[in-house]
Amino acid sequence: MEEKKDFGMETVETEETAVAALAVEDGETPLDKNVRLMSPTRMVLRRFFRSKLSVVGLIMLATLFVFCWLGPTVYNRWGEIETDRTGNVSYSEYEAGTEENPFMQIIVTDRGVNALAKPSADHLLGTDEQGMDIFTRLMYGGRLSLTISFLAVFLTSALGIILGGVAGYYGGWVDNVIMRICDILMCLPTLPLMLIIGTVLDSNGVPSSYYIYLLMGLLSLFSWPGMARLVRGQILFLREQEYMVAAEAMGYSTPRRIFKHLLPNVLPQILVSMTMSLGSMILYESTLSYLNLGVRIPYASWGTMIEVISKRSDILQNNFNVWGPPGICIIIAVLGFNFIGDGLRDALDPKQRR
Repeated sequence: MEEKKDFGMETVETEETAVAALAVEDGETPLDKNVRLMSPTRMVLRRFFRSKLSVVGLIMLATLFVFCWLGPTVYNRWGEIETDRTGNVSYSEYEAGTEENPFMQIIVTDRGVNALAKPSADHLLGTDEQGMDIFTRLMYGGRLSLTISFLAVFLTSALGIILGGVAGYYGGWVDNVIMRICDILMCLPTLPLMLIIGTVLDSNGVPSSYYIYLLMGLLSLFSWPGMARLVRGQILFLREQEYMVAAEAMGYSTPRRIFKHLLPNVLPQILVSMTMSLGSMILYESTLSYLNLGVRIPYASWGTMIEVISKRSDILQNNFNVWGPPGICIIIAVLGFNFIGDGLRDALDPKQRR
């Protein structure tokens, strides 16, 4: 059975249609009414959804977003930072009595923290070492991790597109200055830099609710050189093409040439790079939280939820329900973004015809 090629058309299974498709491949005009030319956007979507991994990645991410944003509206029994204080703690006190009864015992029962509880009807995934519901914190932590990753990637991409586009289009001393800045930033060790920035933020008393946003924002200021180099290389190639020479000869303004003719042709590479960066940024945020440089307790993120295993080996050995679910969510998110990035790369490749 012969493989059917995607010629950018929607066809009907007839012999005449197949002949018309071959005619299109040879540069002839199709005469069959069953052949309809497809727009470039529709061709890209068609190739994208043909990839099983792309569809799997979309399902994985859609499931995570529904779980993180709609889950708390359904399962709202516990709050993100609410502690379960239904544990009973009993202890005894002895006091001196009378000669007939020299000692008397007083038993006091106190409401303690229900820490490291096993999964049950009250807590679907149990509780952590502070008595907080893991299932609830998993949803709120996913919100924070995904939101921070998207914001950091968009800020990094915006800086890289602007500076890389300016460097590639104008060239000369502008290109040299921007590229030398890129070289300097790429030489900086990221992790020690984050340690220094985190210490500075702590010393200035930054609130816990804003700490991670400032940290990831500052991280984005040092992470744009990769995107800038990608955009610069593409624009250096495209600005010498015939259509750009024609646009310049017709007297088009510089903004129109950049935003109407150059950036749309660089957009496929930018989308693929952004999608891949989302997975990397989630790992970065989780790593910072694991090192106690990210989201601060009692607020939750997936990295903060697994940070406890670095302090207590007994939880690592005996309480998989504490650190296993956030680790699985991180894996699902990273794999989903990578699957979508691979699918976009193949769908946006003009040479990809099968």
